[in-house]
Amino acid sequence: MERKVLGRSRVGIAGVGGLGSHVAVALVRAGVGGLVLADFDSVEESNLERQCYFRDQVGRFKVEALSETLVRINPVVEIRCFPVRVTADNLVELFDGVDVMVEAFDRADQKSLLVSTFRRRFPAIPLVAASGVAGIGPANRIITRRAVENLYICGDGKSGVGAHTPLQAPRVGIVAHHQALAVLRLLHGLDPCDADNGDGCAIEN
Repeated sequence: MERKVLGRSRVGIAGVGGLGSHVAVALVRAGVGGLVLADFDSVEESNLERQCYFRDQVGRFKVEALSETLVRINPVVEIRCFPVRVTADNLVELFDGVDVMVEAFDRADQKSLLVSTFRRRFPAIPLVAASGVAGIGPANRIITRRAVENLYICGDGKSGVGAHTPLQAPRVGIVAHHQALAVLRLLHGLDPCDADNGDGCAIEN
């Protein structure tokens, strides 16, 4: 039953760098049957340290290179990829019809645009975002929390990229898998941060 539910699901991912590429791989391995990928960027050699790409994919659009990798994992996965910058004007066209949306951008302004626009245009669709990813802080500081209705945020909420806190593969990967697990729980009608004791998520003030 679980694989059938996931196989009928479609997840949108805005940004397929360190977060988004690993979210996509985790979801396809879990059995999600449809992905919508949007990112205007191309694979660079510097991306290889923390993003799910390979040296022979350098120079290609990330969405196209990632799609190729995902199809190697599951040949029947349905992927729509858009090598474009996500804007307030094209967001609806790109992601209309998704069951869950993932925000996986690096820049704060891109994150803000995606979250505010998506929540305004698709208020009933859950959105899983990330905040506080950089550095090598303890893994146990990374959590999944509900900010407001239908908006979940993964990360420590504090660790921005800086001279002493670069993005590192292990921590980026932990946050990405928090996001992927949150998506899977939402697709099954479960609260992404519901505790075993049933307390659920605290809503931020």
